[in-house]
Amino acid sequence: MRTIKLGKSDLQVPTIAVGCMRINSLDAKAAETFVKTALDIGANFFDHADCYSDGECESIFAKAIGMNGTVREKVFLQSKCGIVTSPGRMFDFSKSHILEAVDGTLKRLKTDYLDVLLLHRPDALVEPEEVAEAFDELHSSGKVRNFGVSNQDPNLISLLQHHVKQPFVANQLQLSVTNATLISQTMNMNISDDMALDRDNGALNYCRLHQITIQAWSPFQYGFFEGVFLGSDKYPELNAKLGEVATRYGVSPTTIVMAWLLRHPAKIQPVTGTMNVSRLKDCAKAADVTLTREEWYEIFQAAGHRLP
Repeated sequence: MRTIKLGKSDLQVPTIAVGCMRINSLDAKAAETFVKTALDIGANFFDHADCYSDGECESIFAKAIGMNGTVREKVFLQSKCGIVTSPGRMFDFSKSHILEAVDGTLKRLKTDYLDVLLLHRPDALVEPEEVAEAFDELHSSGKVRNFGVSNQDPNLISLLQHHVKQPFVANQLQLSVTNATLISQTMNMNISDDMALDRDNGALNYCRLHQITIQAWSPFQYGFFEGVFLGSDKYPELNAKLGEVATRYGVSPTTIVMAWLLRHPAKIQPVTGTMNVSRLKDCAKAADVTLTREEWYEIFQAAGHRLP
């Protein structure tokens, strides 16, 4: 598996990250097979969050991989905190919550440290000084080695980074060929229609400028968890083009979808969501496929994006 440098960290990580949000849908044997397959293909960067089935996914993963000291040194573990689901849904970036959340994650993953901790959905009541204190404590104790954010715009990142000493190494954002406002808006600026609306506040170029790796979540989804565009009758032109390019390279359309993201010079790290071993392998194959500029733009336009 090809690797990339994660932000300003010293980590060389696989260019494909394995998302574990749905690992609770597998039985114990299938979970072990899934994790073993990921390791066999070099996809040893695993993405978690404490809210995924209220922490159950982290526990299932630890059991599936047979977590111990030897195993731990062979993998990269990333988790997220900040989403509270009980008794009511809210977001919480307070110092006490961050510290408590990390302790819970470490216990469930059966590890002493996280390689990366991300702050999940933005907390409107965030006090940056508290985040800084929490991060300092986690870093000095060795519980978290690197930090980042998820679903956050440049202004909030700048506000947090003004107080936080540790550089943010990643920003996990929704990005797929159908959900590509991060890319399309900059090409349609200064045009008086919906294509020019700025929904991301220039997050892609901000992250590139500040050496923050963009981790693309839901790379196969359209809308907000509305469905997968592969094979969908909502995207006939896109699926035809993906099939055409896939045939050319002798791979599946799944591989081409991931290769489209990897072709961007921002060195994006897509996060898979599948629990299907075959599809995971197809995702990993994208690390060996480099689309041409022409192919990239053809797929972009087939997804419904207009070039001005």
